[in-house]
Order: sequence, then C-alpha cells, then structure tokens
Amino acid sequence: MAETEKSGLLLKVIGDKRRWRAYKARVKQLPPNYRATVDAIERYLMYFGVLDTDSAASLFEDVADLFEQAAVDQTPIREIVGEDPVEFVDALVRNYRTGGYVDRERKRLASAIDRAAEADQR
Repeated sequence: MAETEKSGLLLKVIGDKRRWRAYKARVKQLPPNYRATVDAIERYLMYFGVLDTDSAASLFEDVADLFEQAAVDQTPIREIVGEDPVEFVDALVRNYRTGGYVDRERKRLASAIDRAAEADQR
C-alpha cells in the first residue's frame, strides 16, 4: 500500500490529525493499567468498529474522558468494562453509530425474527 493510501485510510478511520494527537496525548498520561485498557479498546475498534469518522473521534475522546475520570476516582477496570469487555465496546459502538448498513441489517434481522415469532404464536 502506498504511503498516500495509508494516510488516506488513517484519516478515514481517525479523522482530524490534531484531534487524534490530542486524544493520544491524553491516553499517554493515564496510569499504565488504564492506558493499556484504552489501547486495547482502541485496537479492537480499529479492527472491528463500524463507525464514521466523526463518531469514531467522539467515541475515542469519550473513552479517554471515562478512563481519565476512572483513574482519578481509582475505579477498578473491571468495574468500568465489566466481565465481558467485548460487550462493553460493542455497546459503546452501538451508542455512537449513525446509521449505515450494519444498523439496517440488525434492525432487519430483529424485525424478521419478531414477525416469525408472532406468526409462531398464532
């Protein structure tokens, strides 16, 4: 992949470079265990997050806010993410997603199952 293609892809994923750098600087200031958690969430989102650029930037910033406050309050990591970190991140993504084919297909699936279940009860 050419360097310009890489930077274009990165821009699509992370958005404005200044905003991304500010987020990364905030994460770097977190205590090591919180920083490692945020890094893991970020990595997961980069691979599996299905967000537009603005939503992704907002989500990353909100994750930084959450973990900054948790570090101040000394909230245990498991208390933040629960026992299923994948579900925690997936719930975050659901809160930030702004339409798109994944949402439409999820709604279509739920609707089809609801209709089938209703027909089952008749």
